[in-house]
Amino acid sequence: MSVQTSKSRRAAPVLLLLGAVAYTAWVLEVVLSTGLDPVRTYVSELAAADQPLGGLFRATDLAAGVLVLAGAVAALLTLERRPWATAGWAALALFGGATAVDSRLPLSCAPTSDPECAARETAGLVPATHTAHAISSSLAMVGALAGLVLLTVAARRYGWWPPLGRIAPWLTAAELAATVWTLSSIAAFTEGHGTWALGVGQRLQVLLVALYVGLLAWCVGRAGTTTGREGGTA
Repeated sequence: MSVQTSKSRRAAPVLLLLGAVAYTAWVLEVVLSTGLDPVRTYVSELAAADQPLGGLFRATDLAAGVLVLAGAVAALLTLERRPWATAGWAALALFGGATAVDSRLPLSCAPTSDPECAARETAGLVPATHTAHAISSSLAMVGALAGLVLLTVAARRYGWWPPLGRIAPWLTAAELAATVWTLSSIAAFTEGHGTWALGVGQRLQVLLVALYVGLLAWCVGRAGTTTGREGGTA
């Protein structure tokens, strides 16, 4: 195996790990004064156009998306291809790409903390980026959920990445529960029934994705230059 090939295969875990770190940049709200309540607000409201630190969080979202996209593509190009794994990396690439696009389509204001913004959103008086943002966010989460499920199946079916095979089912189950919580909270907020701790549910949702991607990066890097040597069946 050439040195160049070895370096190429090491790129995927490095990019994924950096992407996972960037995807947790919202935890900076613990030490920075954002003026938003993390219990009730969307994570994406930190990056809203009218927020003082919006530029920072848009930049970290863009970095996270580009890094995960690049890491998933690198994995597709350099690691062994099996059906479940290929589908999983493609889903993770969708997550990364949609997250990058999402960062370029920020909300104009923060509806969960600004009643006037919520009223304008309900009346359809906000910029079209609100609708576009909802679509790109939905695509990102569909990609993330699909990637978690598919790569977990790949790890267990092919005997790859043993730590991921053991831990990922629990992370994936928790992610699905957090997604149900988040969607239920969004529905309640839309119907005017409060936020149901929307912020907590969504922060848990994105944190679990970041933890999964970080664990995946560590497992892929630890496995060496190829997953093929770990055995498994097609």
